[in-house]
Amino acid sequence: MLSERRLQVLRAIVQDYVGTEEPVGSKALTERHSLGVSPATVRNDMAALEDEGYIAQPHTSAGRIPTDKGYRLFVDKLAGVKPMSPPERRAIQNFLDGAVDLDDVVARTVRLLAQLTRQVAVVQYPSLTRSTVRHVELLSLAPARVMLVLITDTGRVEQRMVDCPAPFGEASLADLRARLNSRVAGRRFTDVPRLVEDLPEAFDLEDRGTVSTVLSTLLETLVEENEERLMIGGTANLTRFGHDFPLTIRPVLEALEEQVVLLKLLGEAGDSGMTVRIGHENAYEGLNSTSVVSVGYGSGGEAVAKLGVVGPTRMDYPGTMGAVRAVARYVGQILAES
Repeated sequence: MLSERRLQVLRAIVQDYVGTEEPVGSKALTERHSLGVSPATVRNDMAALEDEGYIAQPHTSAGRIPTDKGYRLFVDKLAGVKPMSPPERRAIQNFLDGAVDLDDVVARTVRLLAQLTRQVAVVQYPSLTRSTVRHVELLSLAPARVMLVLITDTGRVEQRMVDCPAPFGEASLADLRARLNSRVAGRRFTDVPRLVEDLPEAFDLEDRGTVSTVLSTLLETLVEENEERLMIGGTANLTRFGHDFPLTIRPVLEALEEQVVLLKLLGEAGDSGMTVRIGHENAYEGLNSTSVVSVGYGSGGEAVAKLGVVGPTRMDYPGTMGAVRAVARYVGQILAES
């Protein structure tokens, strides 16, 4: 366990290095921070921190920089989440409130996160498997053709055309719409197959084939494989941090093009807590020089997806964590009200 004083020294090194981009020396620390000890004592503390792997000497300079291990201790023990100021909170709310549909919410969220943090922003679309049904609409397009519209609690809208095996009258369609919504509205997607399995039996024999066809289309919509969608923005922000990537920025850019990699980085959508992965904690080698800050968002206190940012390990962790958490909270409110 590090002493309280050495923790203070580590905090000061992280703060100075993030702010100045320059390796930090003992003289600068004592001048800029009220550590209450001499430069010689600070040098001893820095030597101890280096021996334990929390800081490192990048070149032959006298200064030190935090390691992944040092950043991890800073995030776990020393960094509070920096709250957004009232003007920042109002700006977030005003920007997101103008969204007209789910795609617009996600696009605005990506843009906002990238601007607030000056990092790469990643937002996952709400997952169908963790959503509930708000409403199912059935519209007659022709005697044997129906449009099925599925609306989720997160504002997601899925449309499908259904070619029926026989003509289906308006009265039958209205009956199916009413019976279907009475069973599935407000229910989790995972419960829907069980809730509708005997529904065809409630209809006349000549209509059962059409009812079964409509239900099959509905169930296919619920389990589509392409539901895990992401939007990414602010990639150009990485060019501001060229010197933070030891060799080249290319592996980072290549990793950001891989949707599977990004989904793994964000973590399980059902986990709503804040996650910070630093440097080599990222399993994908191309992202070993980056940190990922992510959090779940959703309505009703349950996360339906994740959002977060990717940036260099030399990042303003308190500010980034505060921005990510604040944006996630507002997106959740918008989904709840949509």
